Amino acid sequence: MSRRDKIPVKIIVASLVIVATVIYLAVTAQQDNKQYYVTISELQGMGSKAYTRHLRVAGNVAPGSIQRVGAGANFELLEQGKLLRVEYAGSEPPPDTFKDDAQALAVGTYGHDGVFHATQLQAKCASKYAPEKKTSTPAAAAVALPAGR
Repeated sequence: MSRRDKIPVKIIVASLVIVATVIYLAVTAQQDNKQYYVTISELQGMGSKAYTRHLRVAGNVAPGSIQRVGAGANFELLEQGKLLRVEYAGSEPPPDTFKDDAQALAVGTYGHDGVFHATQLQAKCASKYAPEKKTSTPAAAAVALPAGR
């Protein structure tokens, strides 16, 4: 083999360093993006782990607790008799379905102050997603019957 056919050791070492760096960045980015779904009871019982994780918490919006602050909102989530204060300061205002007694999902972090600091908020109105009630009228039943049989 001639000298030109050999790959220099410096290039191999540099390539290994680059690959190791890319793998490290991918693993740490994945760890930072994990979100744990917890109930309010589980959150309040997590201890110090609650302060270091990105969390998703669901519950019903407590009636009369919504205070809109600019594009954000402060409110309380209620789940099985447990209350959780939430401060939402996202990039978008709360959705139109965000109202008293609506089911809501807050994504963010739990602070040492006992408040859940949400950066994302999803809400749905229970009545909007309930199945439609079918009503039968005598006129509709008559149309459905074949005539003359």
